[in-house]
Amino acid sequence: MAVPTAPIVAGSMVGAYVVANATEHRQLGGVVMAVGGGVSLPQWVRNSGPIGAAALTAVYVGSMGVSHPVAKKIGAWPAVFAAAGVSALAAWAISDRRR
Repeated sequence: MAVPTAPIVAGSMVGAYVVANATEHRQLGGVVMAVGGGVSLPQWVRNSGPIGAAALTAVYVGSMGVSHPVAKKIGAWPAVFAAAGVSALAAWAISDRRR
């Protein structure tokens, strides 16, 4: 049974920020993101092929990276929610809606 990946990537991005902020160890937040990506990647490959999966991985990691400088302008939580939204929308558009 295929599980939608959009909520997984959005939840893991928000969860990564919560863990990193609560523990003051950004690496632990990275672990949460890695788990979310690892759970989503096989389904991305099945639904959209290796190129689509690579694009979604780039969006997932890249949007979190971009959220750091954006957070300086709009705040941490809005930046995290924006990154999570971008990643979830991409996951839905490229992979999940094809299920």
